[in-house]
Amino acid sequence: MQIDESLTHVLAWRGRSVHWQSFGEGPALVLLHGTPWSSALWRPIAEALSTQFTVYLWDMPGYGSSSKDPSHPVDLGLQGELFAELLDLWGLERPHVVAHDFGGAVALRARLLHGAAYASLCLVDVVALSPWGSPFFTLVKEHAAVFEQLPAAVHRGAIEAYIRGASHAGLGADDLAMLIEPWADSEGQAAFYRQIAQADERFTDEVEPLYGTITEPVHIVWGNEDTWIPSDRAQRLSDSIPHATVTLIGGAGHLIQLDAPAALAAELTRWLSAV
Repeated sequence: MQIDESLTHVLAWRGRSVHWQSFGEGPALVLLHGTPWSSALWRPIAEALSTQFTVYLWDMPGYGSSSKDPSHPVDLGLQGELFAELLDLWGLERPHVVAHDFGGAVALRARLLHGAAYASLCLVDVVALSPWGSPFFTLVKEHAAVFEQLPAAVHRGAIEAYIRGASHAGLGADDLAMLIEPWADSEGQAAFYRQIAQADERFTDEVEPLYGTITEPVHIVWGNEDTWIPSDRAQRLSDSIPHATVTLIGGAGHLIQLDAPAALAAELTRWLSAV
């Protein structure tokens, strides 16, 4: 498995190894990845933002370079608890938070159920409203044990097709390899299907009625061509958080960091400079 050696710190938490790194100078900014991604997806934008912020990157258990013990749950409930504790361990009382995909649900659960507080919250193409999950996601969830036994070449083909579908602009060879390699060996294959099997809408259903209680500044950013989580969810989510603002980015799918990196970096810089 390809390990991101740039995540130079390792935290032990409930038997798990959580890899993380901070760099830059300025107010604290934490970036959360989603599934089936890792912090590597955020790294180029994190480096750009590090000229104004102390940026924290981390891989959730079950993802990237963090541990993938098959006995450890990796569900959204667990990740939300961990994120709230990570902020305490890092000594961050009110960081800026930018979250992508199911990282949005993790940040929202940490805020609404586990006492976390933010200076601002930016939600980028996030898992936050039911229903969620693509047809492939649903199929895997129902038959995860079967998918874990796929021959390696078949598994690689399936995950490559799945990941390609998250991009509107198309993925270059290097970006595709970065996204696929953590899931390519036997440990990664089992971890990939395990995290889908443990995904459950109850984790967003539990907090969705509470979105209106969020008092921090909230900004919602969405790729206008997102086929995984269509952009109409941006307005639905904004309606649930009455003071939230929305920006749609044209020409970008769910992998907005790769489809429109300059536009996303500019939008995040604009938002974070204004709050």
